[in-house]
Amino acid sequence: MANKSSRFSSILMVLFIILCVPFATSQEVDDEHEFTYDVNSPNGPDHWGEIHQEWSMCNQGDLQSPIDLTHKRVQTTSNLGKLDRDYKSANATLINRGHDMMLKWSGGAGHIHINGTDYQLNQLHWHTPTEHTVNGRRYNLELHLVHQSTDGKIAVIGIMYKIGRPDSILSMHWLLLKVRTTSREQLHAIREAVHDYAEANARPVQPLNNRWIKLYRPDDQQNN
Repeated sequence: MANKSSRFSSILMVLFIILCVPFATSQEVDDEHEFTYDVNSPNGPDHWGEIHQEWSMCNQGDLQSPIDLTHKRVQTTSNLGKLDRDYKSANATLINRGHDMMLKWSGGAGHIHINGTDYQLNQLHWHTPTEHTVNGRRYNLELHLVHQSTDGKIAVIGIMYKIGRPDSILSMHWLLLKVRTTSREQLHAIREAVHDYAEANARPVQPLNNRWIKLYRPDDQQNN
């Protein structure tokens, strides 16, 4: 078990997700005053699907995110294919949306290429604590890099953080292949920048519903 659990420390999470958070088609809602992350609120996660008709999937979907990345549901494979990244420098705007901090690029900042499809990097934002859990454990911070294809499909790369040394990715250097560290000061700054109700802006973990978690290990001989 310990060996399987340790594999998550080097995971690059690529999450093709139907998000249980208010979305209008494939566009993330910028004004989110209508709902809250408080599970005890009448506008909390259990009621998001009731607020607007277009949000009904939050109550009906069975492929929701976030999930617990449990070793019991991991399938190791070398057949997922390489995640090709082609990012570039581009002008961006840091936006305080109240519920989170978002960095948004005008015109995109390059793309990732998966299974023959290009997904343009449009924005990134942070959640505290992490939305996804690893064997039931939440880390301190989760970064989401949100990509979109020309036909509206969403691909999100999630990166987890634990308390440690200050993180260079907050200065826009991309190091994507492990659970990273962030300082308490950086974590405090992100929480202080948003509204009080959103200092904890992680969605509840959703049922796996018999889904498997694919762990890509290109050098795993048993899959070659």
